[in-house]
Amino acid sequence: MTTIALHGALAAAATLMLACPALAHTTLEQQQAPIASTYKAVLRVGHGCEGAPTLKLRVRIPDGVISVKPMPKAGWTLETVKAPYEKAYDYYGTPLSEGVREIVWTGKLLDEHYDEFVFRAYLTDSLKPNTTLYIPAVQECEGGKADRWIEIPAEGKSADDYRYPAPGLKLLPAKTGTH
Repeated sequence: MTTIALHGALAAAATLMLACPALAHTTLEQQQAPIASTYKAVLRVGHGCEGAPTLKLRVRIPDGVISVKPMPKAGWTLETVKAPYEKAYDYYGTPLSEGVREIVWTGKLLDEHYDEFVFRAYLTDSLKPNTTLYIPAVQECEGGKADRWIEIPAEGKSADDYRYPAPGLKLLPAKTGTH
């Protein structure tokens, strides 16, 4: 291969890599947890939307996840949307029939910066162990841009098959001697 052909091949490979989906998805720091336990979710946001700063992160809380408590962030406004659960859950002897179903952080995160958004929740025993629980998140950015991390893999597919996969949490069996 000539030097010119080698440079051309390298340039083509670089172009293909740039055309591929970004590898820095919104992800969970801890990607597995047992059911019937408290889980600290740390959503990692590694970039803005096509270079635009992130202005808002919306997180939808899936069914079976209760007693959600988001962590406030300095310089960001925190809102929660409460609604009824699909059914009442036993939370340490107290029935819970409604709670936080969506968390919204509003602020500004430049594209060249990284940040984490945290909430604590209880993973009920109604969730099925050895499956993946998806926590959809929408990242809204300046100029009306958005990255919608909401794609949930179909049967036989994985998050790697999607451009905007929802953050996934592998559910483990409950620890013995728990709730």
